[in-house]
Amino acid sequence: LFKLIGKEAFTIAKHHCTINIDVVSSFVYEYSLDVDGKPLEKFSEKRSKISRMWTLTLYRKNYRIVLEKDTLDLWVNGQRIEADATFEDEGGEIVFDIGRHQANLKAVSSGNPRLEINHVLFVDEVEISQESEYDNN
Repeated sequence: LFKLIGKEAFTIAKHHCTINIDVVSSFVYEYSLDVDGKPLEKFSEKRSKISRMWTLTLYRKNYRIVLEKDTLDLWVNGQRIEADATFEDEGGEIVFDIGRHQANLKAVSSGNPRLEINHVLFVDEVEISQESEYDNN
């Protein structure tokens, strides 16, 4: 259990976290969360630059797929998975399975060297948007 006020440290996966609970006035508290020594907002901003995430539901089971762009590590529901990757002039493709479903993660050049590579996820040949949740039920 957390103390009513003060700091409490804990770990989530490989990230060191601290919740800070401060008294603002009588019965009014302020909460903040630091992850790896940074405020949650800064940590989230940095993570969004180095990773891409998709959420989807396949036959009532929720999945979260995360691509770490700097290492090309692929995670499904928090578990790093092995996948087959191929690279060509137009971009690359990572093929893997989500349950009994085939997934293809394609990296496609935007055509502008100043812009980053676009990552597009397909599950059972259906494009999954990063901005919305996909549910095939």
